[in-house]
Amino acid sequence: MKLFAGPDMPSSRRFQTQNAGAGKRGMTPSVYPTDGILLIDKPTGLSSAEVVRRIKAWVRPERVGHVGTLDPLASGLLPVVIGEATKLAPFLETADKEYHGIIQLGLETDTLDSEGQVTARAPVPALDSPTLARVEGMFSGEVTQTVPIFSAVKRQGQPLYKLARRGLTITPPARTVTIRSLRLQAVAEDRLSFVLVCSKGTYARALARDIGRALGSVALLAELKRTCSAGFSLDQSCALDDALATLKCRFGHDSRDDFGLLIAMRDALADLQQVSVDATTARRLRNGDASVLELPQALETVEPRPVKVLLGGDLIAIAELRSGRSRLLRVFRPKPGDLYSSESV
Repeated sequence: MKLFAGPDMPSSRRFQTQNAGAGKRGMTPSVYPTDGILLIDKPTGLSSAEVVRRIKAWVRPERVGHVGTLDPLASGLLPVVIGEATKLAPFLETADKEYHGIIQLGLETDTLDSEGQVTARAPVPALDSPTLARVEGMFSGEVTQTVPIFSAVKRQGQPLYKLARRGLTITPPARTVTIRSLRLQAVAEDRLSFVLVCSKGTYARALARDIGRALGSVALLAELKRTCSAGFSLDQSCALDDALATLKCRFGHDSRDDFGLLIAMRDALADLQQVSVDATTARRLRNGDASVLELPQALETVEPRPVKVLLGGDLIAIAELRSGRSRLLRVFRPKPGDLYSSESV
C-alpha cells in the first residue's frame, strides 16, 4: 500500500508500509528479524518512499515503513519503522512535530512551494518586529487551514494532487489544526525564517501561504526541515548513507543483536505509562487473552491513554483500560527462541 502526502501533514493515512523483498543479487537476508525504529536524517532530493526502499533492501522483516512523509524538497527527521515496530506507527504519529523553514514572500505557486508554477505576485511589506509579532499571534492555538490542492487528501477516493494535475477545478477542504508555537524572523527583505511546533495534520505549505496573506502579500514555502517527530529529535538521527553502510556490513550475518543505530520498541512512546508482567501473563497476552492484564484503575479516564506492557526489557503489547476492562490495542510477536514465546510452550 503506497500513501503519499506533503512534508508537513503527518497523519495515520500517511503511514506507508512496503513488503520486504528478497536481498540484492541473490543474497540471503539475516535469519533473525530486526524490529525497531531507525531515525534517518533525510536529505533533500529523495522521497520518503525511496528512503524506505533503500533500507528495505537490506533488512529481513516482512514490513518496513515510515511515520510522516517528507517530500523530496524537505529534509530532516524521518522515523523508519522496521518489522514489529510498524505496529507502533498509529501511536508515534500522534506526537507533535517541529519544523524549521524559510518562507519566500512576494510569490505564490500552485503547489505552495518553490517547485510549483507561479500563480501570484505581490509587493512585500516591511518585516519589522511588531508586524511579525502580530502575525505570530494570529497563528497560535487552534487555527483553520485550507488544505493545499497538491496534497494526498482524497475526494471521492482520488487524491487531490491527481485531480489537480488533470486540470480539474478543486475546492480543497478546511481543517482545524493546533499551532503550539510559531517564531518568525526576517532574514532578508523578502524572506522569513520560522520555527514551528504543531499538531499532526498541519501543512507548513499552507501556513506559509497564510502568513503571506496575513502580511498583505503572498508567499511560498522555500525550505523545510523537520527537527522533531514521533517523540524523537533530529540530533538522534543518522545520515541515510551511514545507516545503509551499517546495514550492508551486517548483511548475511545471523545475529540476534540489533545493529547499534536501531531504537528498541520499548524505548518508543516515552510519555506513556508502562506496566510489567511475568512470562506466563506475557504468553497469554500474546495469545490475545486481555483478561489476565490488570491495569491500575487510575489509568481509566474520559479518553483512555495507551499503556506499554513490558516483560523485562521487551515490549509485549500496547493496552488501555476502558469501562473497567483491559483491552489490547497491539500485540508484538516474540523473537525466535525467546523462552516466553508461544512456540516454546
